[in-house]
Amino acid sequence: MYLPEQDLIWLATGEQPVYLQPSLANRHGIIAGATGTGKTVTLKVVAEDFSDMGVPVFLCDIKGDVSGMVQPGHENKHIRRSIDTMGLGDFAYRAYPVRFFDVYGTQGHPVRTTVTEMGPDLIARLLGLTDVQSGVLRIAFRVADDEGRWLDDLKDLKSIIQRVADHASEYRTTYGNISPQSVGAIQRALLALEDEGGDLFFGRPSLDIRDWMTTDQNGRGMMNILECSELFQHPLLYASFLLWMLSEVYEMLPEVGDLDRPKLAFFFDEAHLLFKDAPKALLEKIEQVVRLIRSKGVSVWFITQNPADIPDSVLGQLGNRVQHALRAYTPADQKGLRAAAASFRSNPNFDTKETLQQLGTGEALVSLLDAKGIPTVVERAFILPPHSSMDAAPDDVRKNVIAQSPLEQKYREVDDRRSAYEMAQEEREAAEKAAAEAAEQQAKEEERKAKEKEKAAKAKKTSSSGRKRQSATEKAINTMATTASREVTKSLVRGLLGSLLKR
Repeated sequence: MYLPEQDLIWLATGEQPVYLQPSLANRHGIIAGATGTGKTVTLKVVAEDFSDMGVPVFLCDIKGDVSGMVQPGHENKHIRRSIDTMGLGDFAYRAYPVRFFDVYGTQGHPVRTTVTEMGPDLIARLLGLTDVQSGVLRIAFRVADDEGRWLDDLKDLKSIIQRVADHASEYRTTYGNISPQSVGAIQRALLALEDEGGDLFFGRPSLDIRDWMTTDQNGRGMMNILECSELFQHPLLYASFLLWMLSEVYEMLPEVGDLDRPKLAFFFDEAHLLFKDAPKALLEKIEQVVRLIRSKGVSVWFITQNPADIPDSVLGQLGNRVQHALRAYTPADQKGLRAAAASFRSNPNFDTKETLQQLGTGEALVSLLDAKGIPTVVERAFILPPHSSMDAAPDDVRKNVIAQSPLEQKYREVDDRRSAYEMAQEEREAAEKAAAEAAEQQAKEEERKAKEKEKAAKAKKTSSSGRKRQSATEKAINTMATTASREVTKSLVRGLLGSLLKR
């Protein structure tokens, strides 16, 4: 609950209230815990508080219940108990300003980016390429940049990969070796990505992150909710998409230093997927973005089951921590439990490790940065209830919100401009036209020569054997003309069929 008179976020209550400092929210945060322990409730409460402060928010909706923020919550015995226990006498249910987005375009405004904008590093991870194959992909991107060939969608990328393969000997001296095996592997990976629906993700118009940075008429930050129930079925696509979004936020926003509150709050649900099997170079870039993006006024929150899912280099930058219950059934679980307990400043009133296994639903161990930026002693506390609904938004409500948004007209239709694929098509058509014209010219030349030969043969005829020789000559000429005509027709037909097949 945002307390404007104190400029604090009242997040939880234990032996005493636990507050989040808005001015230190850009030191990022983590919400962790086993399935069913209350992570989504905590996420919604923090997001609502940011919105109440006028801070726009981005959230992922994997299970569908985040969409309920578009409607006010409703009474139940659990929320009533929390309200009474915490003394929330002025608690009121309310809806929040929401915009829905969806990569597949069915549950929200279509979300796209161009291949060029995503860049070779994330594309390589998305395709699961080796280092050598990634090198060939970078060459393709460099060729596209140098030759002014825009890579908007997957057909553009396939086109430039084919061009690099066809002209490998020409490009080799400038860009490096291009092996047919690597090209083939990239082409196969692109086909697999298309089968997963990745072709819907790439295209224009691409998402403009500035469309997130809005408030409603009451000054509350917009909730930008990405529908992920289908996208999450393809974990690598999900992770790559969110990493691209974060990098776009980083590149777009100017340096602002420390503010009294963030300019944007960004929530990564199922954050372990961002780091799973990521190459070292990419992990280093993620760490750098998380470290530097706070100076641009962005608060990044990672939601995951266990803090051990996040690399230490990133985890060390997350100053605000909410840890729900952990289950420890295996030696690996026990190790993760010990690591989670050790990450808090201990409280002499309880054993952190033991308490982590005893927490009930909606209860958490909480340590937030104080006014001096120092992590507070860990508190066992109950998270405040959300003001909005915990149920999924009804389809008619969602459709109405989408239809009324000014972004629907902006993003619904695909803008398929002249890019690498169209340029390659034009070049093929020009080459086929030139070949057809050359074949036609050759046929005319052969026909002219045949007529001259026929004319010369007629001039040599004698009266005694004229008719007989004339028949033989005509037969030879006719045979030659028929053969030439057949060859020309055959050549043209091959060209047209090739052109149609290529198209």
